[in-house]
Amino acid sequence: MSLEIKNLDHLGLVAGIIDEIGIVDKINELIEENHTEKVTAGKVVKAMILNGMGLVSSPLYIFQDFFAGKAVAHLLGEEVKAEYLNDDRLGRVLDKIYEVGLNQIFVSIVLEMIKKYQLNLETIHLDSSSFHVHGEYKNSGEHQTIKITYGYSRDHRPDLKQFLMELICTGDGDVPLWMKICDGNESDKKQFGGAMIEFKKQLQFDSLMVADSAFYTKENLQIVNQLKWLSRIPLTVKAATLLVKSMESNDLIASQIPGYNYVEIKKNYAAVEQRWLLVESHKRKVSDLKKLSKKIQKDESACQQKLRKLSSQEFPCITDAKKAASRLLKGSKYHELTNLKITKLHQSKTGNTQNYKVEATVAICEEKIALEKRSAGRFVLATNVLNTEELTGEEMLSKYKEQQSVERGFSFLKDPIFFN
Repeated sequence: MSLEIKNLDHLGLVAGIIDEIGIVDKINELIEENHTEKVTAGKVVKAMILNGMGLVSSPLYIFQDFFAGKAVAHLLGEEVKAEYLNDDRLGRVLDKIYEVGLNQIFVSIVLEMIKKYQLNLETIHLDSSSFHVHGEYKNSGEHQTIKITYGYSRDHRPDLKQFLMELICTGDGDVPLWMKICDGNESDKKQFGGAMIEFKKQLQFDSLMVADSAFYTKENLQIVNQLKWLSRIPLTVKAATLLVKSMESNDLIASQIPGYNYVEIKKNYAAVEQRWLLVESHKRKVSDLKKLSKKIQKDESACQQKLRKLSSQEFPCITDAKKAASRLLKGSKYHELTNLKITKLHQSKTGNTQNYKVEATVAICEEKIALEKRSAGRFVLATNVLNTEELTGEEMLSKYKEQQSVERGFSFLKDPIFFN
């Protein structure tokens, strides 16, 4: 009697979940194929998922080698053999997926997941990230769908071309609901509003859309006026910056979430009635104040250096000396010149020329620093849900903190072990 041992590892669990959701049947339903194929399109896609979750690098041309020594019959079915999963078969299935539309297939599977696991879609989260690639990637050809090119790199690799991915996840379990692949040089600010509208068309759910500050532009607020949204406001919005710097700490109330205080105000921005929530994080405040202290020290060193240089210069008249002194610390956020004196040095032999020198002291500008200290640890959230019973201030904060769900999704996709 011969005994043959083959591995399942964690792939048995992955295969079980794929079968539980019904991904194979759904893909076979959407993709029409010749029934003479030895392995169905659904089983091929299942094999691709198992390969991706196998946490090894396996290019298409050695794809079938990945399944060597594995229990293929248990993972994919008795009729499937590793040699059937060659690059030609995979390529034909990928072409079929392109023809049907990846988004349509993805959304169909998402709907099955929602039913199967009874996902809570009260809150969903939108974000985007860049994925850098190696290679030339010439942008030509009739089947060109996206432009892989240079753009703002979240991966800090501006030397490499990239593409962008927009991703929407549930607040309940971080389950991906919708995705879109975009050109490498597209801007979040221009795409987020359209992404929300597209998601709404494909998945008819009355969810609260949560997004980061890239969403919050006048154009996007007008585009999504029929949707419920919650976003962080970028501090490039002057009204938000003014609120952050002007609100006294005594006016904030303690949140039920430990370490946070907040105050709510009503605001009209971009002709949209909104509720703004000024939030102060204790932990972030400590961090910001440490950073501020370092910035002040660095700024003081630079200012002292400028003053030494100015003090060594001579000016032909008092007016020029005063102008030079007034310009000296214009770039400083934290310091100013005090005890300014213009001293006459000497006369020429003819007695017609006098030289002048600047004397001054670099001092901390307490007013500027007080504003910086007050704004430390603060950020502003906004929503167009005006009914406080539908969305309380506490809920605004807690649901925005769940934005990490989509960020965790990107972290997983970008892991070198997975993204092969």
